[in-house]
Amino acid sequence: MKRFPFFLQNKISCHLLLQIILLFFTLPHLSQAELVDKVVAVVNDDVITLSEVESEAKTLYQSIARNYEGLSLAKELEKARENTLDSMISRRLIDQRAALFNLRVSEKEIDNGYERMRQRSSLSPAEFRRKLAESGMSEEVYRTNIRSQILQSKLVSFDVRSKVVITDEMILDYYDEHYTSRVKKGNYYLLQMGFTWDKDSGSVEDLILRKKNALKKAERVHKLVEKGEDFKTLAKKFSDLPSAVDGGDIGIFTLDEMASAMRDAVAHLKHGQLSRIVETPTEYQFYKLLSEKDGSIVITSSYDSVKDEIKEKLYQVELKKAFTGWVADLKKKAYIQKL
Repeated sequence: MKRFPFFLQNKISCHLLLQIILLFFTLPHLSQAELVDKVVAVVNDDVITLSEVESEAKTLYQSIARNYEGLSLAKELEKARENTLDSMISRRLIDQRAALFNLRVSEKEIDNGYERMRQRSSLSPAEFRRKLAESGMSEEVYRTNIRSQILQSKLVSFDVRSKVVITDEMILDYYDEHYTSRVKKGNYYLLQMGFTWDKDSGSVEDLILRKKNALKKAERVHKLVEKGEDFKTLAKKFSDLPSAVDGGDIGIFTLDEMASAMRDAVAHLKHGQLSRIVETPTEYQFYKLLSEKDGSIVITSSYDSVKDEIKEKLYQVELKKAFTGWVADLKKKAYIQKL
């Protein structure tokens, strides 16, 4: 089947190619007349026409046309068309499967999903629509994708979720791999918190005040740890350092690998002890030692405290794998023909 005029041979000049693209966008009624009823894919007993693909990809085409030119433009447009077609094929398969269970998605469900995503972006309705357009997606296509995601979620509940099983053995294996570490003699397994200030902005008086506030915060959180509150929970909540994401867990170090301030703070610590607060060029820090000096197996979190979290992580991983296999199986059993 002859390809749509976007995808021309190299002999056509870049100038002429751009003119054709602009003609398509400015005169959609002419393009539609040429495209109607041209089947580009068969999905079981359903068909997808080229006009449907071009209609869905129109905003994306326009975005690409603003950022590419010449042969690169043609290549990107071809890629966008193929990706759009593949996405539409997957949606048709999902729709067909959903029909077997009489599953439907209401307009209210789509409205609610759209509004949740808009609120999550903290953008006004007009700003959200503009962002969609800038990314190459129309509001209509975005709502179509939301519908597909909701329908897909409902289908997963029927066809996939019940087949995903997380055993205690799987949880224990994950716990042993990610929450325990063997530490050699002379190494230090550390947790860290840091409280920063910006030393390069404002007046000297402002810098002094920022340092004072950072120290007060460090002292307050340090006392909470001394009173028995969980270090990792506090680190996630209060620490300004990248390690906060992992509850302050920075892993295993030798003394030679440590900066001088860090080395002075932890060298004398015993298992479970908390260091004093030390000052670095950019923050106040303190540490907790989890390992024994003669070597040990360090448990960074108790099994009971992370069991449910591990189970959910494993469930999501297995669910994703199961879903990927489910979609592949749908495609394998379906009659799909690109024309």
